[in-house]
Amino acid sequence: MAPPLIQLKDIALTFGGTPLLSGVELSVSAEERVCLIGRNGSGKSTLLKIAAGLVEPDSGTRFVQPGATVRYLPQEPDFGDAKTTLAYVEAGLGPGDDPYPARFLLEQLGLSGDENPEHLSGGEARRAALARVLAPSPDILLLDEPTNHLDLTTIEWLESELGARRSALVLISHDRRFLSNLSRSTAWLDRGTIKRIDRGFSAFEAWRDDVLAEEEREQHKLDRKIVAEEHWLRYGVSGRRKRNVKRLGNLHALRAERRNYRGSAGSANLAAAEADKSGKLIIEAKGIGKSYGDRKIVDNFSIRIQRGDRVGIVGPNGAGKTTLINLLTGADAPVSGSVRFGANIEMATLDQHRESLDPKSTLAEALTGGRGDHVMVGGTPKHVVSYMKDFLFSQEQIRTPLEVLSGGERGRLMLARALAKPSNLLVLDEPTNDLDLETLDVLEEMLGDYQGTVILISHDRDFLDRVVTSVIVPEGNGRWIEYAGGYTDMLAQRGADLRRAAPKPATNNEPPPVKAAKPATPGKRRLNFNEKHALETLPKTIETLHAEIAGHQAKLDDPDLYSKDRKAFDQASQAIAAAQDKLREAEDRWLELEMLREEIEQA
Repeated sequence: MAPPLIQLKDIALTFGGTPLLSGVELSVSAEERVCLIGRNGSGKSTLLKIAAGLVEPDSGTRFVQPGATVRYLPQEPDFGDAKTTLAYVEAGLGPGDDPYPARFLLEQLGLSGDENPEHLSGGEARRAALARVLAPSPDILLLDEPTNHLDLTTIEWLESELGARRSALVLISHDRRFLSNLSRSTAWLDRGTIKRIDRGFSAFEAWRDDVLAEEEREQHKLDRKIVAEEHWLRYGVSGRRKRNVKRLGNLHALRAERRNYRGSAGSANLAAAEADKSGKLIIEAKGIGKSYGDRKIVDNFSIRIQRGDRVGIVGPNGAGKTTLINLLTGADAPVSGSVRFGANIEMATLDQHRESLDPKSTLAEALTGGRGDHVMVGGTPKHVVSYMKDFLFSQEQIRTPLEVLSGGERGRLMLARALAKPSNLLVLDEPTNDLDLETLDVLEEMLGDYQGTVILISHDRDFLDRVVTSVIVPEGNGRWIEYAGGYTDMLAQRGADLRRAAPKPATNNEPPPVKAAKPATPGKRRLNFNEKHALETLPKTIETLHAEIAGHQAKLDDPDLYSKDRKAFDQASQAIAAAQDKLREAEDRWLELEMLREEIEQA
């Protein structure tokens, strides 16, 4: 096994008296691709921040191989004082990094580089943050929900880009297909500890179920053993003899083990409060259109949605998905065409941007609307604590301000609010954002059992395949087409992937500056002795440094060196780092002198 680029050992961290991480160990070697899986609130993001060196654990050690570069993608990027997206991306480059990939990646991600960070949408901010971590081509990439707020086009581009890179990866994501395509190893963070298998995410769920089933069997055996020992203590004559004190101590140990056992969190209990059945027709749109200036968003679109349909809307960011859903639901009026609604429709919506949440309000206030201790679920009062537990919130969180909730917890809260309202039409805008995989499973089951109609926007390919019965896709210039089946079915019928409009590179309408003619000079600039000497000797120096690095790397390539001789491993790693610094300086100096020589010759 190759020595790790980064290693966390015996990491422990406690929040509010409850251990979040306990004896966690994680190591990542060169070109390794690890997906980090766990429930919302299990500490995945915190562990990634510890690996990035941004959070200090209560105990444990963090080791990063000398010379190895680490880049971390947070869920919510901080642009600081950057005036443009290009400045933000370039600020993430190291001293010797090439600045060209910064602008190239921004253009690949649909940004010009001149955008003001204060005016970016969630998707644009995420794309800028991705460009910042990818531009330096680091040895280790730590990515926390990299697909959040990205459209399908960008997700597929990112998947291809990461697949082609040689960087080691640690991924946190709710996108099953993204994880399955990229991961080669799975680390499961569960109840403060990590269990790991050397297989990708596609094998995780079956393995997890086996582990939990075996754990349940062991707990059942423990319960039976405790019952047997208690029976001996009560009725066995020898149970009261002094020589059996050891056996009594073992019973106390068994009870303590059972008492301290942390069971799995269980599953969310998602159930939509259903209103009376609607008519067979839900929505009928005929030739609807909407434009902004000269740009057509929707042009001559017709659709008939009937009771029980599950309609998915996909497309690149900016294609007009939200505009289309607003036209179909009556939130916005079409410029042309007509929309007709069926009888007895009760609609509930899920806000993608969480804009309706007051960050200063508490969890209970958000669920009850500040009215008492009960939530109206389908017209029936239910105590707020009981309803919270259905969505995996603990009783202790009842007075928790919303601003301290994780992204996944805010996602569950929005679902709880939307599902409490009686409905026969659910309109969901990005319902999968920040949800853990287990809650996502329950959401899929709930939508499958829901008797009403569902219209949703999503960029989760696997979720679309499992839930929707048809997919609406933009074809350009305001034209939208409905395809039967899920996302994979749409691709098969369409015969092509979704494509984002070609990014508009930063343009400058001013003519290129005319190079001023050089004034006549009495004498021609020449290389001095030291510059000539350096130009002649630096290639040999560079060659020597390359050989030195290769020699140290050969030592590090020994898979047993790290465990056999830690001191030699550290010395070789430090020597490589020092040689790489010298090599970088020598190459920069040689390039500078070579450019100067060419300039002199052409003068």
